[in-house]
Amino acid sequence: MHTFQFQAIGIVHSPYREKFGIPRQPGLVDILATVELLPPYNRPEAARGLEAFSHIWLSFVFHGVAREAWKSMVRPPRLGGNERVGVFASRSTHRPNPLGLSVVELLAIEADAQGVRLQVRGADLLDGTPILDIKPYLPYADSLPEARGGYAPDAPAARLRVVFTPQAEQELGKWQGSYPELRGVLEQLLSLDPRPAFHRDDAGRVYGLSVYEINVRFTVQEERVEVIGIDALKT
Repeated sequence: MHTFQFQAIGIVHSPYREKFGIPRQPGLVDILATVELLPPYNRPEAARGLEAFSHIWLSFVFHGVAREAWKSMVRPPRLGGNERVGVFASRSTHRPNPLGLSVVELLAIEADAQGVRLQVRGADLLDGTPILDIKPYLPYADSLPEARGGYAPDAPAARLRVVFTPQAEQELGKWQGSYPELRGVLEQLLSLDPRPAFHRDDAGRVYGLSVYEINVRFTVQEERVEVIGIDALKT
């Protein structure tokens, strides 16, 4: 009675190729993603009426950590990575059941001979994320202005200024034909400081961020991110 088995109804196609750098909550970055419905759930009638809603809930599996052990105590980034709270007082991926829940903006529903795809904005989901369920977002029930946000009462503010070295600017230009939104995406992601909290005193360290088919190398000095290289991901 306490064990359940679920089947993925869809899969996410997103620019995020690894866990590092993914926004820690949905809606923080205006990145586009696609939810592809899988057979036998890829029937147009299964999504009929969903177009009337501006936002949807996605229930998903943290498949990148599904085989890792859960933790009863975790260190939320919003507490600087130094203070522990119970896993159920966090949105950590290391949970007894690796399940997540994100609200995203629904831009379009595409249905054709290839299947059904939902175009969404603001997803914080790794490429290949299995989707277990989709539900419409209801403002009257799901938005509670009087609710308390504990140690995370407000959305994190973009705190870092993002600059590109001359070499990175040149390399950026080569990719913008394929990804015209690339500069804006990088500025949004990097300004939120994707580094783990325990690395934030490690000035000068070179980090790599993978989006689309691109590896972005950057350093952080005080309140400034410097992009130093943009090249193809190694396969």
